[in-house]
Amino acid sequence: MRIRLLGTGTPTPSLRRMCSGYVVEIGKDVIVFDHGFGAHHRLLELGISPTQVTHFFCSHLHYDHMGDYPRLLLTRWDQGAGLIPDLKVYGPPPFRQVTAALFEEGGAFYPDLVARTEHMCSVSLYHARGGTGERKKPVPIVTEMRPNDVISENGWTVKAVGVAHFGPQLTCYGFRLDTPEGSFVYSGDSGPCASMERLSKDADVLVHMCHYLSGTELCPEFAESCMGHIELAQMGQKAGVKTLVISHVTEQIDQPGVRERVIREMAEIYKGNLVFGEDLMEIPTKVAPAALL
Repeated sequence: MRIRLLGTGTPTPSLRRMCSGYVVEIGKDVIVFDHGFGAHHRLLELGISPTQVTHFFCSHLHYDHMGDYPRLLLTRWDQGAGLIPDLKVYGPPPFRQVTAALFEEGGAFYPDLVARTEHMCSVSLYHARGGTGERKKPVPIVTEMRPNDVISENGWTVKAVGVAHFGPQLTCYGFRLDTPEGSFVYSGDSGPCASMERLSKDADVLVHMCHYLSGTELCPEFAESCMGHIELAQMGQKAGVKTLVISHVTEQIDQPGVRERVIREMAEIYKGNLVFGEDLMEIPTKVAPAALL
């Protein structure tokens, strides 16, 4: 299993940190978790073609977690030239409605799809890429997951749980991927909650939002919906997570000296392997012992 970080930032525009996105390769499957603005560019930087992506899991419908979903689906379809299956898509309600509003008749990209499937300029490109016969529009296979649903495919499983973030306006999930090679847990966005702690129990890798310095929350609802650094350290330690990756990093903590403070204060509580996430970083599932000098 290979885990890499596509985007470790927030909605705040940044050339260093793209919006949320993560990719896990297991066997022949390439699984993308969230795809916010800029994450698709990072996917290309890693040398992963959109046509290689087999599954997409969306944690929630904030734009910094799904803004590049249309780009992933359309580019994959266009370059795939009918030679690969439609993308398998999973997310919370109303993800099916959102997908329809993008790609089905009357949707944002429907005029583009009509042109690309009917005009001979595009159809000839489709044939040149290896496609045959009539060019069909993409039909993503969308599954709306419910809390505690489990998807099982090719020797791996993904479980979804509801998490504490912007409820009741949004349904938001955390995901756990279990494979023979190890376990990967992704919080989506979440404040402190028992469901994420249970989901993360004994995980090899937990990638979790670390949105602010604990004690500087703007209001009680802010602290309920987003994770501070001390609360994250406490949860990681209690859950027995082996490697904890800080992500969804804000400008507040992404400053010289502050980053070091965050790591130091968290390490006083959390005794596992602590990683300050960066775009394009690869996270090992097994931590090798430190070399003796």
